[in-house]
Amino acid sequence: MSNSSSIRQFLLLAFADRRELQLLHFWLFLGIYLAALLGNGLIITTIAWDHHLHTPMYFFLLNLSLLDLGCISTTLPKAMANSLWDTRAISYSACAAQLFFFVFFLGAEWSLLTIMCYDRYVAICRPLHYGTLLGSRACVHMAAAAWASGFLSALLHTASTFSLPLCQGNALGQFFCEIPQILKLSCSHSYLRELGLLVVSVFLAFGCFVFMVVSYVQIFRAVLRIPSQQGRHKAFSTCLPHLAVVSLFISTGMFAYLKPPSISSPSLDLVVAVLYSVVPPAVNPLIYSMRNQELTDALRKVISSLLKSERFKASFHK
Repeated sequence: MSNSSSIRQFLLLAFADRRELQLLHFWLFLGIYLAALLGNGLIITTIAWDHHLHTPMYFFLLNLSLLDLGCISTTLPKAMANSLWDTRAISYSACAAQLFFFVFFLGAEWSLLTIMCYDRYVAICRPLHYGTLLGSRACVHMAAAAWASGFLSALLHTASTFSLPLCQGNALGQFFCEIPQILKLSCSHSYLRELGLLVVSVFLAFGCFVFMVVSYVQIFRAVLRIPSQQGRHKAFSTCLPHLAVVSLFISTGMFAYLKPPSISSPSLDLVVAVLYSVVPPAVNPLIYSMRNQELTDALRKVISSLLKSERFKASFHK
């Protein structure tokens, strides 16, 4: 039997036992990680560079890309390192840091998605009040509130989880440190306190979900009242990417945590965890750039400027 004071490291769930498959997972995740870095990095650079995109919608999108980068950088590099070096170990302090930052980025992202829904609601349903309700100062305050809510949630959950006495070994059934897996190692009823925090968090997240559903009902009603087809198409094109991102976020997260125990298995849990922690940050830039002509045009300008500067440097060195 061991307790939390004697645990110096945790053992994460390996993606595969065979060396060939471990290396295959490393290269696969490296490709996904580089795609996420490139996609989110381009969106951040484009929005910061193009003054035409200095609007509330794109300001929140920039924050979303920052959170996506943080979220995927919290879990994937360690998983890649473990696959490359054929190890499962993560230190106690690194596990606590990983859990903190994962909850932080995930919680802040959910709050930000709710704010982005409010932005679309005001833009379409109350356009005359848009400048008043979503001025630059209000946008900064709302974004700061999203980041602060994620930080507070992460602080409470991490402190509560790692204050528990652990006596069920140190093997986690996941490829990164997450709260449910650490709770399984607890050997006292103190975990009920963390479960209470989780229930409160779920209710708050559900409140945000209800707000988004009600907002989108109002948005679609307003869009269908727009007389011109071009106007309806433009309104839908600004809403559908956000709706797709929210749907991906909710569907993967709900399946990960609410799937029946009867269909649970280590391999399925691993796949589902990848779906909700890795896929959304990598796919979100593609979702937002596909139907947004304004962002796509700005991305092309940035990429062409970068290519021209590289050609200029190459010719100068010659």
